[in-house]
Amino acid sequence: MKKPRHNKKRNTAFLYETLIKELTKSVVQKDMEKKEKLSSLIKECFAKGSTLFKELNLYRALYETQNLEPKTAEKLLEEVKRLHANLDKTKLFEAQSTLINKMNVILTKGVYSNFVPNYKNLATIYQVFNEETPVKKRILMEEGIVVSLTSKTSCTKEEMKPIDNIVYNSFVEKFNKEYIGKLLPEQKNLLNKYITSFMDNGLELKVYLNEEIGKLKEALQNSINIEEISSDSEMTEKTNKVLQMLEGFKSTKVNKALVQKVLKVQSLLQEIKS
Repeated sequence: MKKPRHNKKRNTAFLYETLIKELTKSVVQKDMEKKEKLSSLIKECFAKGSTLFKELNLYRALYETQNLEPKTAEKLLEEVKRLHANLDKTKLFEAQSTLINKMNVILTKGVYSNFVPNYKNLATIYQVFNEETPVKKRILMEEGIVVSLTSKTSCTKEEMKPIDNIVYNSFVEKFNKEYIGKLLPEQKNLLNKYITSFMDNGLELKVYLNEEIGKLKEALQNSINIEEISSDSEMTEKTNKVLQMLEGFKSTKVNKALVQKVLKVQSLLQEIKS
């Protein structure tokens, strides 16, 4: 008997987050036609009171909540599960199918590989909602959700403070002087977006990383076919490990450590090309 796996296309929260990411990209790229289509699709399929809207809110209740007492967290989880069990599954499936079909018309199928930072949490909640998930596995996942619900938000969270143009321009000038001639064009591009991410709360950086990580994965996958790598089992193994690391970025928060790892992979690919 096959164990139920996470099906991205039937994960309402994942579909919603993916649409929001594509909407953000269309705004950054000033693709107004695509922006209007995506905005209309989101408003239509996630209209207040719709089946998808109701399920999305149940996902959100679990992945957007923190700082609860253990007993409260357990009560919340049980209530969310009860409400989900009462959803009309036929209507839900039909609504998801309609959304998926419309997404396929507006976007490419590669959209389902989009980088979604909270992907792991969404996948866990999906399997908790799935009645076919084995009892033991579901209980372990539920314990993980309770831990997340009771986790404390750091009080020392850094805030993005606005700075004036003089300070900003000075910083960029120093950055360019320090790294000129030492970095690849794509590395300079990534670092520039990182140091300026305060201007839009990291929005453009996230969009860029989503696209860059996809390109890196594709390039690394193609590199496995290069004779020097394919004929060397150790190099093949290391390349596959890097691919696994990139795949894991889907559930990793965008921060300095992630940017540094992407920079290293960019250097690695340059070495392979050379």
